[in-house]
Amino acid sequence: MPDVAQTTHEADWVSRIADEVIAEAERRGLKPGKAEPDGGTRPLVCASGLSPSGPIHLGNLREVMTPHLVADEIKRRGVACEHIISWDDYDRFRKVPAGVDGVDESWAEYIGRPLTSVPAPHGSPYASWGEHFKAAMEASLLELGVQFRGISQTQMYTSGAYREQIAFAMRERQRIDAVLDRYRTLDKNAKGGKGKKQNKPVDEAEVEAAEGSGAAAEDDGSGAGAGTYYPYKPYCTVCNRDLTTVTAYDDETTELSYTCVCGHGETVLLREFDHGKLVWKVDWPMRWAYEGVIFEPSGVDHQSPGSSYVVGGQLVKEIFGGEQPLGPMYAFVGISGMAKMSSSKGGVPTPADALQIMEAPLLRWLYARRKPNQSFKIAFDQEIQRTYDEWDALGRKIADGSAQPADLAAHTRASTTALGPLPATPRPLPYRTLASVTDITGGQEEQTLRILSELDPAHPVHSLDEVRPRLDRAQRWVNTQVPADQRTQVREEPDAELLASLDEEQRASLRLLLDGLDEHWSLEGLTQLVYGVPKVRAGLDPDAKPTPELKVAQRGFFALLYRLLVGRETGPRLPTLLLAVGAGRVRKLLGG
Repeated sequence: MPDVAQTTHEADWVSRIADEVIAEAERRGLKPGKAEPDGGTRPLVCASGLSPSGPIHLGNLREVMTPHLVADEIKRRGVACEHIISWDDYDRFRKVPAGVDGVDESWAEYIGRPLTSVPAPHGSPYASWGEHFKAAMEASLLELGVQFRGISQTQMYTSGAYREQIAFAMRERQRIDAVLDRYRTLDKNAKGGKGKKQNKPVDEAEVEAAEGSGAAAEDDGSGAGAGTYYPYKPYCTVCNRDLTTVTAYDDETTELSYTCVCGHGETVLLREFDHGKLVWKVDWPMRWAYEGVIFEPSGVDHQSPGSSYVVGGQLVKEIFGGEQPLGPMYAFVGISGMAKMSSSKGGVPTPADALQIMEAPLLRWLYARRKPNQSFKIAFDQEIQRTYDEWDALGRKIADGSAQPADLAAHTRASTTALGPLPATPRPLPYRTLASVTDITGGQEEQTLRILSELDPAHPVHSLDEVRPRLDRAQRWVNTQVPADQRTQVREEPDAELLASLDEEQRASLRLLLDGLDEHWSLEGLTQLVYGVPKVRAGLDPDAKPTPELKVAQRGFFALLYRLLVGRETGPRLPTLLLAVGAGRVRKLLGG
């Protein structure tokens, strides 16, 4: 694949961050280079972290797409790079999310258990809550062309992979507590109105949107022990919940004693006990050192003063002997036409939802064209048509060589990866046209093909496979996002009362339209015809530029056509509607 950075002359944010990651790796003495068959070159590590505590939404997808795009650019340059996704499936089940199918309030009894020890929603083929929501995200990432190595934190903790790191953190608990306490003090001062003023206030709505799936809790373990700080939290071996309190620990023997609110208490050898985890603010920097992470972005919830990314930078350096990764903060992702996303609430759009109504390259493009610190919206309403228009217009600019370097880079990253191009629609007709056609035909394939074949008689569509998968995405959008009362229903019979009430000017306009149907029967021809009728009636050339008065006449004429064809004053674009209805039926409904 081409080096996008060279193609765009460093014009896009992905290339700049890739430069920084490679430079940071060189500073660490890693000598970035091509992967050798014997594993001689260690790949640079870009990381994401997701907690499958509920539906993983489109805001959390930025946690994945940002490092994916950077890792992919590094691979395009021939440098060994790996994108890891840590599935925080050993996190506690914090609350029952609302609006999840197959889930009711009875799941509250599992609060405090690891996500992989909570039953999946009713009807799920997966063994646990964590597996259920992880699988949905993995399927979407596969469709999006995201190549990664997944790491289950349940597997890492329960296999004993972190035993050495846990024992070390427990021995260093006083030093860890001292680092954390510096930020606890800052936090208290900030809440009390004292201390250094923040330059930019944290958007509480964005913090709320990051809660739940995709974001781990901001837990540092304070208050979890009996008067002494411990950075480790056992899961009770009887009730399997983390409602435990560590009461004693011996550094030499690793004997750990704890009690649980269920009444159980025991003493275990931590060097053999694999039924608990480090608290989040200690766990994250431990993993940075363990995995050698060089780049990992995070959301606003993890980068406010005293939060895990800030504190983790001190802990990884002072305690674990590692280095904090480069980690820009990424901004909020909203949904056009819907409330702000919070995965603690039902009805939150996920990547799977988006991929039902848009092709993977388009969804990738929305993340690739904006810098991580720029917020943006993903359209589920009528705006999706404009988004597709922008995407198609960019494709035409690239074809004729007029695209700007940064736009070219974003398009390239959206439509290809280091492994090759993503699947694309062979003949990408306008999304709004496909939506209008499937709306009118109700998805009936024979009718759909007839209409599409008449859009451009010089280059007819011979098979619906030529316009898939875009056609299927547009049909799904109509079926799921367009309210029933806004769907197009073509009249079965003419509106005799309306036809009888027309004045002579309206009748003359309809006659002019009907007389020109055969000659203009294509999408382009009908566009010229419907816009040209009011011009001719005003004594102007059909190609004349519209005046304000002419625009008023055009709107009146269009409204009349909609009323006669679909019984209301708005609808799909008239040229598409006329093609869909068919010349014979148009004549019948317009009184011709």
